[in-house]
Amino acid sequence: MNDAIRNYEDVDSWKTVIFLYNAALKEVGTKLEILNDEFQHVHKYNPIEHIKTRIKTPESIVKKLKRNGHEVSIENMVRYINDIAGVRLICSFTSDIYRLAEMIGNQSDLKVMTIKDYIKNPKESGYKSYHMLVSVPIFLSDSVVDTKVEIQIRTIAMDFWASLEHKIYYKFEGNAPDYISRDLRECAQMVSELDDKMLSLNEAIQACLEEQNGIDYVEERNRMSSVANGLIGGSYIKK
Repeated sequence: MNDAIRNYEDVDSWKTVIFLYNAALKEVGTKLEILNDEFQHVHKYNPIEHIKTRIKTPESIVKKLKRNGHEVSIENMVRYINDIAGVRLICSFTSDIYRLAEMIGNQSDLKVMTIKDYIKNPKESGYKSYHMLVSVPIFLSDSVVDTKVEIQIRTIAMDFWASLEHKIYYKFEGNAPDYISRDLRECAQMVSELDDKMLSLNEAIQACLEEQNGIDYVEERNRMSSVANGLIGGSYIKK
């Protein structure tokens, strides 16, 4: 996107930037839907429960630039703010998160720029999620513009906690009392334990189903063998 930055300071610069980020969201969203449909077709299972997209508000962009010590400009916005265009994938189980991350990373026309694994390394607040910053080419009539999109992948439980944590901290403008921060961390631990338990239950269910399918296969094989033996040794065989 650096080549396009030179043209951003005209009167239509903001509209140009937002147009590119919206186009990037469409591109990434379509890829994710196709991956989900393919997974359903092959494995009879959808790893993605929900897909949420959003463009960061101008107010949030300005606050983040100032907080990070950058002058407020469209050039700095494009260069330093990586989560202007955001996609959030909500999964059922933690195993789905890493499976999806691998599938996204294998897309030949997406470039993975950075990865932040807040599941293996949670934030101090207790926040857990898997973040991927990708670059997607936007093909315009006369050029190709690489545009950044942040992809967050988390379970339903992680998303529930993060949504409430955001609302609580928003009310305190990031300065919540210590006891609230402590309780939120405890809740994050409960969420983590719930995710672990649900994953364990799902794996146990899958093991039972595979075992049952194996028993059904053996029974069907034995039945077919008995039928075949009866045909060979019985009156159906004419000499």
